[in-house]
Amino acid sequence: MMDKPQKEDPTDNKMTDSEKNSGKQQPLTACLLSAAFFGALGSSFLYGYNLSVVNAPALYIKAFYNKTWIERYGQPIGAETATLFWSITVSIFAIGGLLGALSVSVILKIIGRKGTLLLNNSFAVIAALLLSLGEMAKSFEMLIIGRFIIGVDSGIALSALPMYLGEISPRHIRGFIGQFNSILICLGVFTGQVLGLPELLGQESRWNYLFSFLALPALLQLCVLPFLPESPRYLLMERRDEAGAERAFQRFLGKKDVSQELEEVHAEARAQDNLHTVSVLQLLKNPAVRWQLITIIIVMACYQLCGLNAIWYYTNGILREAGFAENLLPYITLSTGAIETLAAIISGLVIERIGRKPLLIFGFSAMAVFFSLLTVFLTFQDRVSWMPYLSFICILAVIASFCSGPGGIPFVLTGEVFEQSYRPAAFMIAGIVNWLANFAVGLLFPFIQETLQSFAFLVFVVVCILGSIYLYFVLPETKNKTFMEISQSFAKINKIPVPSPGHEMELVLSAKSDMNGKVQDVAKMESSF
Repeated sequence: MMDKPQKEDPTDNKMTDSEKNSGKQQPLTACLLSAAFFGALGSSFLYGYNLSVVNAPALYIKAFYNKTWIERYGQPIGAETATLFWSITVSIFAIGGLLGALSVSVILKIIGRKGTLLLNNSFAVIAALLLSLGEMAKSFEMLIIGRFIIGVDSGIALSALPMYLGEISPRHIRGFIGQFNSILICLGVFTGQVLGLPELLGQESRWNYLFSFLALPALLQLCVLPFLPESPRYLLMERRDEAGAERAFQRFLGKKDVSQELEEVHAEARAQDNLHTVSVLQLLKNPAVRWQLITIIIVMACYQLCGLNAIWYYTNGILREAGFAENLLPYITLSTGAIETLAAIISGLVIERIGRKPLLIFGFSAMAVFFSLLTVFLTFQDRVSWMPYLSFICILAVIASFCSGPGGIPFVLTGEVFEQSYRPAAFMIAGIVNWLANFAVGLLFPFIQETLQSFAFLVFVVVCILGSIYLYFVLPETKNKTFMEISQSFAKINKIPVPSPGHEMELVLSAKSDMNGKVQDVAKMESSF
């Protein structure tokens, strides 16, 4: 029984070569799709939901703060104090995210990718309880602490989920599976907008149920994910569990013979200088991954600094200028969430045909163009009656451009450009950059907008153009490449010798001989019985 895969090796290798040439690969399995969807549902979906969910009940939450303050101190809350509490409620989400990103490397090392996602659900459930029961307990502190905890949840999720998806996916659909992260973020934003409508939960008597909803995706993930496999790369390279890795590959790929995949991981392990998970300091010092690290830092910074978050400051104002009634604004704003979700889905469907690099460059370049047009339209908005409509079209175009590539591919790239031992530290650094940049935009943009008025978006035009130029000259395409091949693409710019084809073959054959040796040992044990 154990010898059968060895007899089929030549056929499998032939099939792999022909598949690589023809582009026809193994079909998607239910196991892989379930892991991608439910993994993202309890992780990135919650992140997206929390980006939009506080907008609808903002007035009711502020009224609750004032009511609680009067009950405690016998007088209304001061305007400055109210503004401070609301600013803390909104911004503490990013501080929690930063803490989550700082801690994720250690958690991933101890309990693995799937274990981290499962543990993270406890933060979501605790946050849901605090946020939904705060009004009943007459404690606005519970809301602030709940926002902080759900921020920690999001910080962990945005590192653990892309890593898990990247490691369980075959290379020919790694980008597609990785884009589930982006699609569910956008779907979360849209869901928060829909549930926040006045007819649903956006009422004074129901706003706390908006936060109760946080527990539902987490509980759904807890019901499904335990029955799905752990990352086979993690099992093989970090836990040395070859039998577990083989079973995981078999379930994710839907085939019995996974010797080719196991050999690829063994070859990657042999090519690495260090099989142990490296620290952040070791990653920063290592010249062999210097340009990978610079690339991820720049891409993640551009992800937050490209101006999408600033768009929301203008949307409602532009719609009012266009003459839309105030009670219609929430429904028209739904179009932004719908465009986000649609663009993310289209990006996921085309990423394996077009590639990561073209989608990123197109996305940032298109954003620069539409931000420039938006600046022109905003400047003349008061002079021409139909100009606000063009401004709103530009806003939708900016959102679509962002979600076509820059909105999800940075997370896919972080998992692709680093080999196994560097990946947890790399995601930790990427997460820190992401959350610090997020916090910086929220803190600084109101001042930039006050100083530059409608010209504020020109700052983001510069960021998008510089990001596109860097990506054009530095980033290699990672589509349909193994992690070893991607590392070799960076070897030249890192001034590291590229392994010769003979050396690569030696690594693969060495890995294969190890596997054959283990198979023979098992066969001897079986024959002795």
